[in-house]
Amino acid sequence: MTRIKITSGKFTFIGKLEEEQCPKTCEWFLNLLPYQETMIHVSWSGQASFIRLQDLGHGVPFECATSRPSKGEVLMYPGNIPTLQMGGEIFLPWGGNVFACPNGNLVGNHFMTIIEGNEHLGEFGRTVHLQGGQEIVFEKLD
Repeated sequence: MTRIKITSGKFTFIGKLEEEQCPKTCEWFLNLLPYQETMIHVSWSGQASFIRLQDLGHGVPFECATSRPSKGEVLMYPGNIPTLQMGGEIFLPWGGNVFACPNGNLVGNHFMTIIEGNEHLGEFGRTVHLQGGQEIVFEKLD
């Protein structure tokens, strides 16, 4: 099991990669690490935050895709659907949500699950929502 440390301000979470169900997405993600970016609140999807990937994920296939992740189920959207003309994203739900955009529902690969610190996701999400973009760092633990 590959574990990922996720740090943003006073918040620390541990995620496990879902390598059996999303091998190509996990391989893509591991090649980014360590990865630092700004997480912002979603516009259309409910209680979730996301990172804009632009074209970083183009070419990653859809695997184990869903539009209704549970709290702590991290999605990766490759953004390579030409008709939507959207960049990819990493989507982190902290409460009720449906992964969506102005054109309707999207699906993303459930490639990581938060296994430690899940009880603080709501506070983290409200911080992003009320205080704006938060720097976040992903690092491999194992």
